[in-house]
Amino acid sequence: MLMETFGSALLGLALSATAARVLADRLPDPRVVLVSGVFGALFGAYLTHFALGPGHNTLTATFIGAVLVSAVVLSLLLRPAAGPRRPSHRTPFSLPSRG
Repeated sequence: MLMETFGSALLGLALSATAARVLADRLPDPRVVLVSGVFGALFGAYLTHFALGPGHNTLTATFIGAVLVSAVVLSLLLRPAAGPRRPSHRTPFSLPSRG
């Protein structure tokens, strides 16, 4: 159980550090990203361990669950990419004119 906890925390930290480096312009403060990644991985390990039940202590499955939940938590932090957007040609909530 201790190995699952430390391994999941390290995997979450590695995933969140990679995301913070690669997607720095689309994510909030790196400290928030790192903490969210680690806690997401710990929750994912707990959830996977609970879902597998007693007698199924597979370290690989726990790590996979930890990485998947951590990735989902990190994806919730993403903001839309800043870039040139096409201006809308009609106002919001307008009906097309026939004429």
